[in-house]
Amino acid sequence: MAKVKTFFLCRNCGAMHPKWMGKCGECGAWDSLEEMQKGTEDLHKPKALTVEGEIIGGGEGEAVAIGDVTPMEVARVSTGIGELNRVLGGGVVPGSAILLGGEPGIGKSTLLLQALASMAGDDPSRDRKGATGTVSPPPSLSHGRSLTVAAQIATGVEVLYVTSEESAQQTQLRAKRLGFGGSRLKVLAETNLEKIAGVIGRMRPVLVVVDSVQMIYSPGNPSAPGSVSQLRDCCTELVYLAKASGTAVCLVGHVTKEGVLAGPKLVEHIVDTVLYFEGDSHHDHRIVRAAKNRFGTTLEIGLFRMTGAGLEGIEDASTLLLEPHEAGNRTAGSVITAALQGTRVLMVEVQALTTDAMLGSAKRKVSGADASRVAMIIAVLEKRAGLRLVDQDVFVNVVGGIKLMDPSADAAIALAIASAHMNRAVPEGTVVLGELGLLGELRSVAQVGQRVTEAERLGFSRAILPARTKGGGNGGMRQHLCRRIEQAIELLG
Repeated sequence: MAKVKTFFLCRNCGAMHPKWMGKCGECGAWDSLEEMQKGTEDLHKPKALTVEGEIIGGGEGEAVAIGDVTPMEVARVSTGIGELNRVLGGGVVPGSAILLGGEPGIGKSTLLLQALASMAGDDPSRDRKGATGTVSPPPSLSHGRSLTVAAQIATGVEVLYVTSEESAQQTQLRAKRLGFGGSRLKVLAETNLEKIAGVIGRMRPVLVVVDSVQMIYSPGNPSAPGSVSQLRDCCTELVYLAKASGTAVCLVGHVTKEGVLAGPKLVEHIVDTVLYFEGDSHHDHRIVRAAKNRFGTTLEIGLFRMTGAGLEGIEDASTLLLEPHEAGNRTAGSVITAALQGTRVLMVEVQALTTDAMLGSAKRKVSGADASRVAMIIAVLEKRAGLRLVDQDVFVNVVGGIKLMDPSADAAIALAIASAHMNRAVPEGTVVLGELGLLGELRSVAQVGQRVTEAERLGFSRAILPARTKGGGNGGMRQHLCRRIEQAIELLG
């Protein structure tokens, strides 16, 4: 009988400690250690899964020179949804592990069901944009075949949707609402990890979605589903299964009230891609953002609109975020800026309002931007531009529910606050770009040409830019080059 060892596991970062402590020595979280018991010979050794008689994991390895490694020639598999392909870097990499998190009801299950139905070849409303190149199933699945994207769309590939929170009938009801109730995609209502692995071994699908991983349990672990140890063991074994079998695995995870993925940070470390589904119930658009991607950039975002028939990809995001204003009706406190997200430019409206403080100290309320950065901008306006804001309540809002973290929006936020405080509107058809320094200087930003060109396409006629800006636009836009924020404020009407 194996010797039982007691240890303490941090639910926040997954670190193991030999004895209980009030504070985790790795991540610094308080009261996050849970008592665990396990055989000492299996403490650091992952369990092996048996798939159709084949042992996965636990084998002996041999180091090879990196130049002698056989290159991976398997192409990505298109999801059939262009915006999702964009975030993933072109599609799903066979054998990869993806973790998708988001608020309850944000649309995670809806998006993945639409993607699986599209991959299965049954969704008549699939988005074919962004689906280019060659689609090759994993070596264990292709048998020497190679599918073009057109062939994948016509014939479909084998996919599996594992639901641990709903029954198969409930999943079918959602599929009918989305318009693909007769789809050929396979559904498995199961929470036992070993049974799920057995089905994957028999089917050998290209992609498996596990919704959600918090409800999956391993029979060899006595802990309850969703506990730190269960989540760690199940995610680790599913990742091993993906690497060994060539089947891509997408895990749906819950998020905490702070907006981060629930469970130990170990889960985010072992997967290849971490996606966050952002949005709120007050707006119909949703954003998929990559926090980690071993096979692509983390700068790209996917934009979707929630409709009664599911999620629709948005190609031209600027028209979604900008509300048309009446000609000649300029309002103080409103400034347009061009934020860069990956390869796309988002035209975003920044609004500000200042009022006399009524009760005690002045309030600073920010929505859609970094509150600490807005506080810095207010301090610069007081010190360098001579605006008296210490006795003013300042409210800053990024319209449309967008979270604007691009430093190039500093000048737009500063001008919006100054415009509202001085009751002088920004000239009509103006876009503002620039990072604001503590000395009041406007600093250049990246990809100015791309931003200005997009503003020209949407009808903007002038731009307020940092003085050191090089290039930008097609020459049809009047550009005001400012060295300091005071010069930009002088341009207010």
